[in-house]
Amino acid sequence: MFRIAPANNDHQVAVRCGLGVGIPLLLLLAFGRIDLAIFATFGAFTGIYGRNEPHRQRFGHQLRAGALMLAVITAGALTSRLEPDAWGIVLGTTAVAGLGTLGTGFWRLRPTGSLFHIFAYAAISSVPNQPPVWQALLVAVGTVSFSVLLGLSGRLHSAHRTPWVKPERPRFTAAQRRTVWIDAGLYAIAAAVAGSIATLMGIGHNYWAMVAATVPLVGVGVRHRLYRGLHRILGTFAGLVLTALILLPGLEPWQMVVVIALLQFGAEMLVVRQYALAQVVVTPLALVSTELAHPSNSALLIKDRAVETVIGAAVGMVMVLIIHLHSRRTRRRAHPEAASGQLPSASRP
Repeated sequence: MFRIAPANNDHQVAVRCGLGVGIPLLLLLAFGRIDLAIFATFGAFTGIYGRNEPHRQRFGHQLRAGALMLAVITAGALTSRLEPDAWGIVLGTTAVAGLGTLGTGFWRLRPTGSLFHIFAYAAISSVPNQPPVWQALLVAVGTVSFSVLLGLSGRLHSAHRTPWVKPERPRFTAAQRRTVWIDAGLYAIAAAVAGSIATLMGIGHNYWAMVAATVPLVGVGVRHRLYRGLHRILGTFAGLVLTALILLPGLEPWQMVVVIALLQFGAEMLVVRQYALAQVVVTPLALVSTELAHPSNSALLIKDRAVETVIGAAVGMVMVLIIHLHSRRTRRRAHPEAASGQLPSASRP
């Protein structure tokens, strides 16, 4: 719960991701088109994939990740034209949760799951009066391409250059394919339940609950998954204090862009090492990015984030416990002698 993993060249990834979001946002600010910031922000998510892989493997990894993110951004931009209500966003985001998990699973993307795709689709589809779709996609494609180039930037220095060898991608077994489909179903269910609860309670930004609900589904073992849910809650509440310190004084747009780049740097420095600490910077990163393009009531924004994070994380943790209990019951039925303590002689030490 409180352990922090050792560093693994996290600063290199953090610098790439900080520049990947900061430079496009500064360019948009210079051209007076900060209304397109949300598309640049989500396009820059491409940089978080393949963080420590060799350059050839990272290149393919980020191309696949960027293509999937562009599909999600496009879907969100087109959905916003339909002016969906809260239930429409829940329905669309639930579909993205399942389909995004299938995409990351069968394309072997890391991080796994559809957390970033849920966030991107729901946030974009919730924004009214957007600029033309071609402008949004131009910014998204440009940012994705820039992130991919940053992922290759290490090849400019001989000390960091890795061999340009195409990685082997073994075929999926039947069991692996089944696992991907099951994960997609679990992500969709968690997102639908959390989003429905938030919508019924009348809380704005219902997709934050949907994002938080998928967090405990990532991990090995029930304990690690529950810890991730608790990390999400504790880290978010600490992050909301930092968010208030950033938003309430009223920063200028260029200052917010600098803050976003610094927060993205901090997020990549911590996200693999300790999830709760990462959430302390991820929380203001998400909220400041939202405020940059579409300013709103900061106090209400912070309150909604707090309530929905608890709802979503609780839904995810309950699902983890249900899955765990079901698996244990299934094992007991399959091996009643193990449940009663009477192990077969071949299994005894």
